[in-house]
Amino acid sequence: MTDPEIAAKRPAVVELKPGKYFWCACGRSQDQPFCDGSHAGSGISPVPFELEEEKRVALCQCKRTGKSPMCDGTHSSL
Repeated sequence: MTDPEIAAKRPAVVELKPGKYFWCACGRSQDQPFCDGSHAGSGISPVPFELEEEKRVALCQCKRTGKSPMCDGTHSSL
């Protein structure tokens, strides 16, 4: 397994509708912060999450959060 790549040192703040999503945990996706399958061969799998209602969320893009897929501010110390 390799270490995830840092996609950005700031969260992606997005408004999401109810449904199931797959957060990119490897940092390789061209569709950040969501998985596009670029993790193949990395040993890192996307993180599924589901929202029950429309919500504005801050999704981690540094891939170092302790609360995946949500940002916990870890990027500020990188």
